Amino acid sequence: MSSLIDKYNIPGPRYTSYPTVPYWDESTFSPEKWKSSVIKSFNESNSAEGISIYIHLPFCEALCTFCACHKRITKQHSVEIPYLESVLKEWMLYLNLFNEKPKLKELHLGGGTPTFFSPENLKTLLQGIFDTVEIAEHPEFSFEGHPNNTTREHLQTLFDLGFRRASFGVQDYDPKVQKAINRIQPFENVKNVTEWAREIGYTSISHDLVYGLPHSNWESMALTIHKTMELKPDRLAYYSYAHVPWIKGVGQRGFDESDLPSGEEKRRLYEDGKKLLEELEYKEVGMDHFSLEDDELYKSMISGNIHRNFMGYSSSKTQLMIGLGMSSISDSWYAFAQNVKTVEEYQKIVETGEIPVVKGHILNEEDLSIRRHILNLMCQLETTFEDKNAIPELENAFDMLSEMERDELVEIHDNQIKITEKGRAFTRNVAMVFDLRMLRNKPETRIFSMTI
Repeated sequence: MSSLIDKYNIPGPRYTSYPTVPYWDESTFSPEKWKSSVIKSFNESNSAEGISIYIHLPFCEALCTFCACHKRITKQHSVEIPYLESVLKEWMLYLNLFNEKPKLKELHLGGGTPTFFSPENLKTLLQGIFDTVEIAEHPEFSFEGHPNNTTREHLQTLFDLGFRRASFGVQDYDPKVQKAINRIQPFENVKNVTEWAREIGYTSISHDLVYGLPHSNWESMALTIHKTMELKPDRLAYYSYAHVPWIKGVGQRGFDESDLPSGEEKRRLYEDGKKLLEELEYKEVGMDHFSLEDDELYKSMISGNIHRNFMGYSSSKTQLMIGLGMSSISDSWYAFAQNVKTVEEYQKIVETGEIPVVKGHILNEEDLSIRRHILNLMCQLETTFEDKNAIPELENAFDMLSEMERDELVEIHDNQIKITEKGRAFTRNVAMVFDLRMLRNKPETRIFSMTI
């Protein structure tokens, strides 16, 4: 395995979209084209499957130095109401595009720290949205909670509004690791929020673990997994730490790179962690995720309904996902759009009555075809090409895959590619073979985290 790590541990995307954000073609994008794509997607899909909404709540009271998300650090909670008012105004701008009431299938609160906001203010925000939509049958509402500031009142308020999934960021229980990433978080806090959520009635509780953090080793990771098992969450995200300190504002500078485990050490954290989780009755789902057999995420993988977008893996799929809030990314299937990245600019633009997108990408026919195949690989670990000669570069892709086949990472049967169990760890590498936009314009500087 170490020789494969040396061979395939290269910078690469995580493929929450295709094309990936650095390869968006802004020359063909405009806010008007974005709105037209939203209308088209809404008209095609709303009555059948409904839509998804992602709300970015960017505020945090302290900076976690492993975080690569767009956030605003402040202890001033007076920012809450003005920001939420802007989010509701942005939502009204989208509502003006629709010819019927949206059917809301999926809703996710991400951050930042959603539980930075008071329960009362979250209720005001969500009720403002719910008053304008029809709730779909079997909706999937979820939020990310910080164990240090999520209260029982937060959990009860969101449950009463229809939320049944909660995700808590754990990362690592080792005190040395927690100090390095500025995330001091006692096990007792995680235990409290997990048990409260169960008592209230949440049906799916997820814990996020991160391997490869500064000072991380197998002893600390094994401790973290065993402590997590005392609470037996329904789902686990087991993420590889993405070290991208060159990206402005991520804050990944609170430690020395020599404190990070090597590629081989990091791979062992994944392989041994995966083995331990499977021994503890968890099933691997897609890439970086595990769940118990009775959780909807695993069931959706078995049924072929699992989906992946900017919110991560989901057990339900909608064609249209509207991102609200500073830096949020939206997906109409035919186009992507990202909002401006500062709170002040976001609020200023919304006040003018304009949807605050700053950049985006209109997918052409080739993009749409490649997107489907990369999505299949990321969700089902396999895909089939009806005609691999339809795009000339695909012949080169299959030639590149032949080496992966020799390394037993994939199996190729005519036009079908299947990622093997051994190849799961290299899913990003397999997807990269089909990333025509990146292959045609390889980056001169490093823009992605390492794949291993």
